[in-house]
Amino acid sequence: MGKRLSLSIILLGMAVLLASCGSPSQEGRTEKPPVSETNQPPATTMDKPADKPKPPTDPIKEQISRMTIEQKIGQLMLIGLNGTSLQTEAREMIENYHIGGFILYKYNITGPSQALHFLNELKASNGGNPVPLWLSVDQEGGKVSRMPEEFVKIPSARSVGRIENTDYAHGIGQALGNLLQKLGFNMDFAPVLDIDSNPNNPVIGDRSYGRKPQQVVSNGIAVMKGLQSKDIAAVVKHFPGHGDTSVDSHLDLPVVNKSLEELQSFELLPFEEAIKQGADAIMVAHLLIPALDMDYPASISKPVISGLLREKLGYDGVVITDDMMMGGITKHYGLAEAAVRSIQAGSDILLIGHDYKQQKAVLQALLKSVADKTLTEERIDQSVYRILKLKSKYHLEDKQLDSVDVKAVNREIQSALNAGKK
Repeated sequence: MGKRLSLSIILLGMAVLLASCGSPSQEGRTEKPPVSETNQPPATTMDKPADKPKPPTDPIKEQISRMTIEQKIGQLMLIGLNGTSLQTEAREMIENYHIGGFILYKYNITGPSQALHFLNELKASNGGNPVPLWLSVDQEGGKVSRMPEEFVKIPSARSVGRIENTDYAHGIGQALGNLLQKLGFNMDFAPVLDIDSNPNNPVIGDRSYGRKPQQVVSNGIAVMKGLQSKDIAAVVKHFPGHGDTSVDSHLDLPVVNKSLEELQSFELLPFEEAIKQGADAIMVAHLLIPALDMDYPASISKPVISGLLREKLGYDGVVITDDMMMGGITKHYGLAEAAVRSIQAGSDILLIGHDYKQQKAVLQALLKSVADKTLTEERIDQSVYRILKLKSKYHLEDKQLDSVDVKAVNREIQSALNAGKK
């Protein structure tokens, strides 16, 4: 009995000893404590969400935001002026109305040095304004020439078209652009993209490059590109096509009785191509086209400018009216009313070629239209944006020129002409 009890005690002791050896003690455990908000590691910069990059600023929009409404309205106007040097009226238009630009006519130009000096005076007078001036001219060649006699004559569009050589046409455009640039101009109301389809047309004729759409397209676009290559903004004209008219819009309002389909298959073809090729600006004519607008001519018609030109043809560049002082407008509409209606329709620049009092009246009508909400400032800003964008494209600045080398200009014109004889 005693031996059995001793054996049991020994066996029990061994069992206890083995059990203690097979279980780890609490001190040897390496379990991690539960994570709580108080013992999380500190956040690093890598854990923070990245700042969203700021969208790039638009310098043109910023410039517009700093402009007064008077300065904006001034950009919507391009006007003619009197004399062969800076007059009080032109100075007032610059200093008080912040006018966007000027057009010079034949009676404003008597010689190369005088023209250069006159443009220098306009630039100097504009020194207090935030936007440089358009200094423009109607210089097509042929009978529509404002240049003084000292320069070699540029041929008419018809003469250029007959050569049927786009390299030649491009060279003519370059020679034309060089001539204007050397005098200080930066915009030309050319080339004409009207098709000479009506022999009774009193105003187009040899100003057109030809009677077939492709002839006008190939030569007109080549001249446009040549002008642009010399940093001259080219204004193609007269949208939507002045070729098939028998009335001069300088005197009265022509009516074009064609459907949209007919226009698309003929008159519009050169303008469509110009848009594809980067037209700087398009001049809209004073033409009544009943199929598009029964009441108003193209130059003040929303269906024509906003509907056809901007929406259907996809053009978002500068739109300029033909001279609002022409009979096609003044015989049928009040000038101030027509000017406001043109901006409402989608125009950007109103060309008012004559009459200081009428020019002031249009400026005041535009200012009043913004004050009474007939025109919104947002609508004005759309046009100002297009205008400043184009001025920026050509790096316009009111920099004065010292002199013009007439012989060098003539050599380039003559070289371009000689290329057509080969």
